[in-house]
Amino acid sequence: MDITQILEQLKSERDRLNDAIAALEGVKTAAGPRKRAAAKGRGQGRRRMSAEARRRISEAQKKRWARQRKTSKSA
Repeated sequence: MDITQILEQLKSERDRLNDAIAALEGVKTAAGPRKRAAAKGRGQGRRRMSAEARRRISEAQKKRWARQRKTSKSA
């Protein structure tokens, strides 16, 4: 391998690394404001609840309502 081929490979590698660095810097700057907003409690999005969790909450609420109806009828 002669020196011109080595130089071409090194330049190619340098260009590839510069592109990767630029891409990562773009991601870093784009994520910065969202990260700060989330730290302040904003922009966190909707939380998802599993079907099992919804079912448990529903059953617990129905029990509360039944208990409330029972106490209001006896009072």
